[in-house]
Amino acid sequence: MPKLTIDFFHDVVCCWCFNISSRMRNLAAEFDLDVRHHTFVLQASRAEMATRWGTPKDARETILGHWAVCRQVSDRPELVDIDAMRAVQFDYPHGMTAALGCKSAERIGGQAAHWDMFDCLQRAHLTQARNIADPATVLQVARELGFEAAAFAEIFEDPATAQAVEADRQHARALQVHSIPTLVVRETGARLVNGPLEDLAAQLRTAFRLVA
Repeated sequence: MPKLTIDFFHDVVCCWCFNISSRMRNLAAEFDLDVRHHTFVLQASRAEMATRWGTPKDARETILGHWAVCRQVSDRPELVDIDAMRAVQFDYPHGMTAALGCKSAERIGGQAAHWDMFDCLQRAHLTQARNIADPATVLQVARELGFEAAAFAEIFEDPATAQAVEADRQHARALQVHSIPTLVVRETGARLVNGPLEDLAAQLRTAFRLVA
């Protein structure tokens, strides 16, 4: 069977990306997929959050409404803690700081490290209600994952890491990616439709037939 490369565009603050990431891990093992990770920051600052969502209170309530819908179709709904995020004192976080964390991990350890960092930051956000817009939180998650603290912090603060996040944004623009999660089969250009594991598997089987 030929190998497929899947370009996975995602944002740590996206609950739908949480659902799809675990499914793609299962499918990557079943189909021997090469999953390539690309950051796609929906809002990159508190100012962009305000422009998109309004007041911090409005932002939290609207986004947590999306969480509730997402949790209903999640394979792991117990990991989406809406009450915990509603109770915290900080504003709902933007995704830029976490994106820098994912790219830092990638620069140190490649695609596997990016994916591990992404999943750990999503759990910090969705399950533990930690402020992933705070660099200290991202650096702490990196330490929890096993990265050497000083080395990770150096890469995290390196302007080249922010440039790599911007390069992902430009790559998304070139592919006309406008929403997340987006999964692009590189060999065919097809986009997988987000859905249950069995639906994604069926789409992958179709893609394999096309490239066989």
